[in-house]
Order: sequence, then structure tokens, then C-alpha cells
Amino acid sequence: MNRRFIGVLVFALAVSAVASTVVYQLIAGRMSTQAKQTTARVVVAARDLAVGTLLKPEDLRLADWSGEVSPQWVLKPEDAVGRGVIANIFQNEPIATNRLAPAGAGAGLAAAIPPGMRAVAVKVNEVVGLAGFVLPGMRVDVIASGAPPDESRSLGTLTKTVLQNIEVLSAGQNLEKNAEGKPVNVQVVNLLVTPEQAEILSLASNETKIQLVLRNPLDTQESKAPGTATALLFREKPAGLANLMAPAPARRAAPKAPVQSARAAENEVKLEPVVVPVMMEIIHGNKKDEAKVGQRIEQRPKESAK
Repeated sequence: MNRRFIGVLVFALAVSAVASTVVYQLIAGRMSTQAKQTTARVVVAARDLAVGTLLKPEDLRLADWSGEVSPQWVLKPEDAVGRGVIANIFQNEPIATNRLAPAGAGAGLAAAIPPGMRAVAVKVNEVVGLAGFVLPGMRVDVIASGAPPDESRSLGTLTKTVLQNIEVLSAGQNLEKNAEGKPVNVQVVNLLVTPEQAEILSLASNETKIQLVLRNPLDTQESKAPGTATALLFREKPAGLANLMAPAPARRAAPKAPVQSARAAENEVKLEPVVVPVMMEIIHGNKKDEAKVGQRIEQRPKESAK
């Protein structure tokens, strides 16, 4: 066998062996690095936890978590037991302290109300409640419809947006009794408002009929809706109160016919058409001549007959 061929073959085998060893060491080192990655044990939810739930030991469990651990996550179950849930937590999701009420604050809806805010219950119709139209975390506007106690009653029922961009704290059913004393299901929505907004909402819900209007949670800009009235709905083109309050365009007075006295009519000068020649002046050196180039008609006073 050719010695040159054997030498090339041995060299190729040596190079491949060295390359295989280097690749093996790189893969083994990476795998060992991943195997040595720290694993922490954090507290996660054993089931779905709704707002207002008072945490019990059976609602929590410890789970291994590989990767970065947030400083807000709870690491010991006893640090979360007895605290209320103020934001929905899903199963196997780490328990974060910013989703729990302070220790000793209890559970229920009150624990989910931030300081300085209020929760006001509002009755809604079955279409809004049963169809899932309003859910916790959504944003709504509140529209009130009623008869105002002033001279604008001639317009009929007025509708006005009284509150905008209000957060829905919770939505569900409540048992109330009708006129016969029988329990009935009533759809109730709790809205998160300021104390001033709570007064407006309470008055509107008691004195008028209110309606919740769903809005995009990213749309935080307040609109300048002027409201509308029943009388404006039956026009050829329904409009808002802004069109009613706009000043009407000023009407231009018709020009008055000139009044002439009898004496002025007698003294009025009568005109008659007169043909007048059109002359052109021609200058030749120191000579000047005139030539007729046309004629025109002028209105001149008519000479009275003697």
C-alpha cells in the first residue's frame, strides 16, 4: 500500500479525533452548567384564587422554580396564609405580595380597595350581567337618563355621561326581595371610584336610570359628550345638546324699498338716449386735425317742450 495514502489517512483520523474531543467537552460543559443552575422553591397557587379569597394552607403549595426569582414572590407558605387576594391568581402561578392584601386586612371586597378609594355597588340589567358584558378589571363609562328639575323639561328625558373610565372591581349576583317579599337575583357590579364620584354615582342610581358603557382599557382620554334629549332624537338628524345650545345664525334683514315723496318724483330728471360721435385727434408736425372714428349712445337729460 502507498505510504503517502496511509499518512494522509492517519492525519485525517487524528484531526477528526481532536475535533470530536473538543465538541464533546463543549457540550458536556454546557450541560453541566445547566445542571448546576440554582433551583429555588417558591409558593404557588394550588388552585385558581379569585379576588376576596382568604388564603388557607390548602390553597398553597411549594414548587421548584428554576430561573430568576422575583423579590415579590412568597417563599414561605406561612407568609401568605390568612391574607386576602386582591387580584386573580391562577393555578401554579407564584404568589406575589402585590396581589395580596396586607396582613390583618382580612378578605372580601374591602381588602381589594386601595386607600382613598371607594367601592359602590350598581344594579345592572340581565343583558349586561348574564352575558358577561362587565367583568372585573374592565373600564366603563356611566350614563344617566332622567328628567332634570329645570326649564329644560320641555326637551323630555335627558341623557348625560356622568362618569368616565371607571374600573370594575367585581361583578356578580345578589339576592334581594321583591314587593311580595320573595327573593330575586339581581345583577350587581361594584365600581372603584373616588369619594366624590361615589356621591355622583349614588345620586344618579337613585334618581335616574343608569347604563354602563364598556370602553377600551387603553383608551383613557375623557370625551366631551354634551348629552342628548328625547326631543332631539326625533329630528330629521338626531343631534346632541350642543347643537341645541349653539346660537342660531343671524338673519339678514331684507332691504327696504326706497320711499320717494311726490315732490321728488315730480322733480326727477328724465333721461333719453343721444347719439354722440367719437372723434380722434390727429397731429402731423405742427398741424392738428380731427376725424370721426365712430359713435356711442349716452343718456342725457330730456329737454322739456316749450
